[in-house]
Amino acid sequence: MQLVLHYDGSGFSGWQRQPEQRTVQGVVEQALERLCGQPTAAVGSGRTDAGVHARGQAVGVRVPEKWTPDALRRALNAVLPEDVWVAAAHEMRPEFHARYSATARRYSYYVGTDDAANSPFRRRTEFAFDFPLDRAALAAAAKPLLGEHSFRAFAVKGTAPEHDQHACDIQVARWEERPGGLVFEIEANRFLHHMVRFLVGTMLDVASGRRPLSDVKTLLAADGNQDVSPPAPANALFLEWVRYPKELYVA
Repeated sequence: MQLVLHYDGSGFSGWQRQPEQRTVQGVVEQALERLCGQPTAAVGSGRTDAGVHARGQAVGVRVPEKWTPDALRRALNAVLPEDVWVAAAHEMRPEFHARYSATARRYSYYVGTDDAANSPFRRRTEFAFDFPLDRAALAAAAKPLLGEHSFRAFAVKGTAPEHDQHACDIQVARWEERPGGLVFEIEANRFLHHMVRFLVGTMLDVASGRRPLSDVKTLLAADGNQDVSPPAPANALFLEWVRYPKELYVA
């Protein structure tokens, strides 16, 4: 079965289960064990870092046959903490795997550019950016990301084995205006650790005049991350959705 989760990442040490830490996977598995009467694994489509939010984290679970998707969704929402919510549940084919079956994922990153972005009600989910931004430079910085490239320079070292090419195929990479600021939308077949945050940090440096536009292409050709900008804060990043082949869904 596939669960689609919304969660506020502010109170979690990321997705992955950790000893002595509150994690999304941990609280979901606790709820599943309570309902199923036995330890039940919750396999996420990927790991979100501490503070990162989700509106579409896909989770694979194997539960006793008595549970229908609707019944499991209702039961989980009755016992999960208030910062996690099951938005949907789908019956899936046995070969479904939440991580390896995914064909695309989309993230959004929210940047606040007005004074009210510093409000405590917005700081949880936006990066309040206090420097002037050149919108044309932001668009120009996002354009070279499209297509398949190695993103080794935009990832934490060791995020993938050294023999891995760190290649990601980017289908969408764009900045959009919104009330109070901007949102960066990016869709790809895979993402590396901190990749979106490194990309956003670098593009914001370009658009605020702290590094040249040419650095984006230079970094795409680099074999290490030593020259990348610091990653943008985690609290403004959302996992929006994960896509799977239609044939994996039970009609």
